[in-house]
Amino acid sequence: MKMIKKYAGVMLCTAVSLSLAACGPQESSSEKTSSKGSELVVWEDKEKSIGIKDAVAEFEKEHGVKVKVVEKPYAQQIEDLRMDGPAGTGPDVLTMPGDQIGTAVTEGLIKELHVEKDVQSLYTDASIQSQMVDQKLYGLPKAVETTVLFYNKDLISEDELPQTLEEWYDYSKKTADGSKFGFLALFDQIYYAQSVMGGYGGYIFGKDKDGNDDPSDLGINNEGAVKGAELIQKFYQDGLFPAGIVGEQGINVLESLFTEGKAAAIISGPWNVEAFSKAGIDYGITKLPKLENGKNMSSFIGVKSYNVSAFSKHAELAQELAVFLTNETNSKKRYEQTKEVPAVQSLASDTAIMKSEAARAVTEQSRFSEQTPNIPEMNEIWTPADSALQTIATGKADPKKALDQAAETAKGQMKAKHSGT
Repeated sequence: MKMIKKYAGVMLCTAVSLSLAACGPQESSSEKTSSKGSELVVWEDKEKSIGIKDAVAEFEKEHGVKVKVVEKPYAQQIEDLRMDGPAGTGPDVLTMPGDQIGTAVTEGLIKELHVEKDVQSLYTDASIQSQMVDQKLYGLPKAVETTVLFYNKDLISEDELPQTLEEWYDYSKKTADGSKFGFLALFDQIYYAQSVMGGYGGYIFGKDKDGNDDPSDLGINNEGAVKGAELIQKFYQDGLFPAGIVGEQGINVLESLFTEGKAAAIISGPWNVEAFSKAGIDYGITKLPKLENGKNMSSFIGVKSYNVSAFSKHAELAQELAVFLTNETNSKKRYEQTKEVPAVQSLASDTAIMKSEAARAVTEQSRFSEQTPNIPEMNEIWTPADSALQTIATGKADPKKALDQAAETAKGQMKAKHSGT
């Protein structure tokens, strides 16, 4: 997911056989008859509809329906649904990032899904949990992603790769000269900075007794988060990151430096595999490095899902389509076309998928990942945390003061917008 306030789980290797008959709720003959001639609208991610083309054609043939696929940036689909849904011009099935599920449920924008447990068990634990709100299921995961390390093989070999973030700091001290750089990351954004802060014990929300995110327990300014932010600040203060890497254009600067061969390594995600390949960079991909405390850098695991619009006039059929598109067979076909790592557990051991260096890196880093919180209160974290990290990056505030202010702002916004929810 690119630049979504996005990115835990391990892809387990459980062999599961899935047939269409086991994919979802069974239709009676009358239900099948009544669905014939219907049209479903699917909002798919940009440049990803090729991944479901064959599955859609098969579903149309089996059910005697028409499925219209419309490509839209998936991070914006929920916003469009707020307008198009009530107007009757929205989708039956849409694509969403997992961290938006809670907000969509609170606003009544998506339907609860009634899917058998044996179908739910097909997916990795982290991916299916991203679709749960109050123990109810609101979507089916189709792809998982998390940040990984890309390195330029022309500048540094696999054998030379520093193993810790602190070693990357030392490497960058020797390499950075103002026009070329060693290691780069968008650490002025909590989506990326949490990889460091989380590794030292920082967290977004604590957990309640049932294991749910607890917005009353905020960890973005605890001792571990501050320690991680202090390390982050060193990369900026010591000139190891260019000034242009801070702010809205930071991602463009970071990616350009890598594709121009001016950065040895960057933290990015599988969404850039195709772009970097087209740029002609001979790159490698691996999990994020460790920290000096021995823990691996953490990361957010992002989940893309298919969800049924609350405004759909064919909700049961739409659910069937969502289940069908995310089954084992169609998830593998989708991967072959899009290279997005599927959320189906058994595919973690599929040799055709795991021969991909990117898929292996995402799978390995997932071991150290945390689920991106999907409760509505998460919306109040991104901006204050990012603002604090930018003041830390530019040296305008010390880490503790900046993070304390971010926590205070976030708590105020949560109280104002979410009290009683």
